[in-house]
Amino acid sequence: MARRPSEKPRLLSGGNPQIPKGDGDAPVQAYIDAMPGWKQDVGRHLDDLIVRTVPGVRKAVRWNSPFYGTEGNGWFVSFHCFTKYVKLTWLNGSSLEPLPPGDSKHEHVRYLDLHEDEDLDEELLADWIRQAADLPGEDLF
Repeated sequence: MARRPSEKPRLLSGGNPQIPKGDGDAPVQAYIDAMPGWKQDVGRHLDDLIVRTVPGVRKAVRWNSPFYGTEGNGWFVSFHCFTKYVKLTWLNGSSLEPLPPGDSKHEHVRYLDLHEDEDLDEELLADWIRQAADLPGEDLF
């Protein structure tokens, strides 16, 4: 059964919004609007920072997560809600300097976990965003 526009999306385990697959800004904004509590502010901040740092960035929702990429260069970053943090996934993170702190079982992926009441290093995030957008990304879909 299709969800009515007035209904809030269902939250999956860890509070991650269940948002249908879609391309463009609208599904990403639907995801951010459905992020619970303090995580919504983090999602808005990340979306704004990515858009300001990479003019013309492509957006999509896949696997209940927003993805950001550049035309012809693939997807470079996504994020996902977990119970106690928002996980920022750098799809080409092993090429970023300095390396984002979170290891992955995937060779090129690195993570950054963002927790409540944690100050974001906006300058470092913007630098990583610029670097990641300029590198070959992933064509996952």
